Amino acid sequence: MVKSLERAIAEVANLPDADQEDIGRKLLAHVDKLRALRRDIDKGIQSLDRGEGRPLDIDAFLRQMNEGHGRS
Repeated sequence: MVKSLERAIAEVANLPDADQEDIGRKLLAHVDKLRALRRDIDKGIQSLDRGEGRPLDIDAFLRQMNEGHGRS
């Protein structure tokens, strides 16, 4: 385990049980999100390796993303 994680765990161990539980749940949720992201990235890379990629119109993509956030 890396030193920063060891130090964080040692610090959390000094907190009340309820805080430890809350931090533990949040950390596990974060790890789950990272794993899901890694799986999605791996799927995308495999798709590109199979030649399934297509050109991206970045301007159209940005317009679409901005419209979804109420910007134009």
